[in-house]
Amino acid sequence: MRFLVDECTGPTVARWLRKQGHDVFSVYEEARGADDDYLLTKAYSEKRILITNDKDFGEKVVRETKPHWGVIILRLKDERSENKIRVVKHLLENYASELEGNLIIATDKSVRIIRFKG
Repeated sequence: MRFLVDECTGPTVARWLRKQGHDVFSVYEEARGADDDYLLTKAYSEKRILITNDKDFGEKVVRETKPHWGVIILRLKDERSENKIRVVKHLLENYASELEGNLIIATDKSVRIIRFKG
């Protein structure tokens, strides 16, 4: 899969995804300080699923109806990289077919999927 990992999610998650064989653009490593609209547009144009901890992306795709290839928002109490990786691994193992084109809100204990048509 192709991912864009937001700066707030961190380089450790990006490196882990690469080790799993995914194509990853890491904002932390390659575009620090880039604004949200630029990142959402980049992810969409490159057919990448955006992984972020920033709930503003939910507003952008739901309320502003910005085009996207898929957005995963991590809403975690435990923000350590190991926990982020645990949650992303759970998503990949159990929801891989749901990631593309949808908004996924993942907490430490639950997954909510907001589906988009087309």
